[in-house]
Amino acid sequence: MVSCTISGVESAANLERVKGSSKLPQGALTQRQMFGEIGVVKRFIPKGRHGRKIHRPMKPRYITVHSTQNYNGDAWDHARALERGKLRAPKRRGGNRIGYLTWHFTVQEDVVMQHLPTNEQGEHADFDGTGNNYSIGIEMCEHNGNSRSQTLKRTAKLCASLMRQYNLPLRSVVPHYHWARKGMSPEHKNCPHYLMTNGRPGRKWNDFLQVVQREYDRIYVPAQIASMSNGFTMTEAKAPGYKGL
Repeated sequence: MVSCTISGVESAANLERVKGSSKLPQGALTQRQMFGEIGVVKRFIPKGRHGRKIHRPMKPRYITVHSTQNYNGDAWDHARALERGKLRAPKRRGGNRIGYLTWHFTVQEDVVMQHLPTNEQGEHADFDGTGNNYSIGIEMCEHNGNSRSQTLKRTAKLCASLMRQYNLPLRSVVPHYHWARKGMSPEHKNCPHYLMTNGRPGRKWNDFLQVVQREYDRIYVPAQIASMSNGFTMTEAKAPGYKGL
């Protein structure tokens, strides 16, 4: 089931009227249309069980990009594993806090699976650090037969949509490498490995960020929405009527 939930900055009726009066520039999309291109299927970990046994609210400040390094499991396989609590990790002081691995989205060439609401913490980055406490975790699939280029393109769209939803700058999109894992060797994981250069961010990561920026720039915010008395500037405003992921 593909989900696209709409509420609004103002009432839905007012926003639809404003949208209808605004002609989109060539190549531009509303955020609703961008969300439709992404193709999100919601398969949440059961509330109160496994990696969601404890409710841990979050206000996202970052988007953390990973790759699965699992060459047999697709996005649906990862969703089933998370739903059933199969991805265990040793719970320990200074390490994994809940005994499970969890993240928000798994992306493959033709779909995005969502496992957690974006206002809940995952366990995917740096234990009790900023990466887990304040970032949305995205895993990119690497199973045999999956198109890496299409997966990257879909991931870039997802990052762009989340940036717009949470009013985040491009610098908030970071690789797993960005977060230090205290007590681990190496501290900074080579992840997503195929976007790292000699084990760290470089040209390939910067090329990916350019794609994210291009997708972000496609999301059109009408001047009427930006000028509404809601405290947003043109660059800060969210797309009309979009509640998000």
